[in-house]
Amino acid sequence: MKEITLETKIHDLLNDYEGMKEILIGINPKFKKLNNPVLRRTIGRVAAVKQAAIVGGMDPMELLNQLRIAVGQEEICATCTERSDACMLPKAEPKPLWVEKGEAIEILDANVILDADQNPLAVARKALKKLKEGEFILIKADFRPEPLIDEFSKEGYAIYVEELDTTHYNTYIRKNK
Repeated sequence: MKEITLETKIHDLLNDYEGMKEILIGINPKFKKLNNPVLRRTIGRVAAVKQAAIVGGMDPMELLNQLRIAVGQEEICATCTERSDACMLPKAEPKPLWVEKGEAIEILDANVILDADQNPLAVARKALKKLKEGEFILIKADFRPEPLIDEFSKEGYAIYVEELDTTHYNTYIRKNK
């Protein structure tokens, strides 16, 4: 079997290791969303272990090592060079002016989207296409939608994530061009 790293895709874990969905849910109940087949087919293809950990509110190295132990691989020590500040949970940033002074053009609820067996990434992308420069949408969720954040960051959108508490996140995504 392949070595599990922070960059291993969740889709690959589920395909390569029998019972992995149950292992993930056992590690963190937030991973129950993997019971949704749409989520597994879509976000699971782009989300890596590191991103899944952030969604679950965990330290990425903690999740990585729990997965490695579950499949019989050796732990990676916390002081190894693979662990860096980039692996840690993102630090809270001050709320940008565009969030403070602006109003979301559309508000999406990621949990409702998932419960309807839809792809939050596709729904958000459709909403973003309607925006003019400087406008933004708000995505509410009971998890930090790290795969979605990474995808839209790569596409040049401005993103701000507000953690209201451990089960309520507001993710603001602004069209820059």
